[in-house]
Amino acid sequence: MTTAIDLKTLTADKTVDARGTACPGPLLEAKKAIGAVRVGQVVEVQSGDAGSRNDIPTWAKKVGHEYLGMVEADGFDRHFLRRKK
Repeated sequence: MTTAIDLKTLTADKTVDARGTACPGPLLEAKKAIGAVRVGQVVEVQSGDAGSRNDIPTWAKKVGHEYLGMVEADGFDRHFLRRKK
């Protein structure tokens, strides 16, 4: 049985603020950030672009990283990814 992660209290190893960018900006920032952390570490991508809700999890699955989920914040989304390779 796996333990659910409380994303609201999760502290990421690296946080990227991509709130001022539109698609594909947040996805490009996620790609850069995941390359800057070690395997097993968590990246948080902050995005105000609605397209990120689909783009980031789709990309993570495609390239083999774990999409932990998203929480809504004050006017933006917080996406969490774990580097798997």
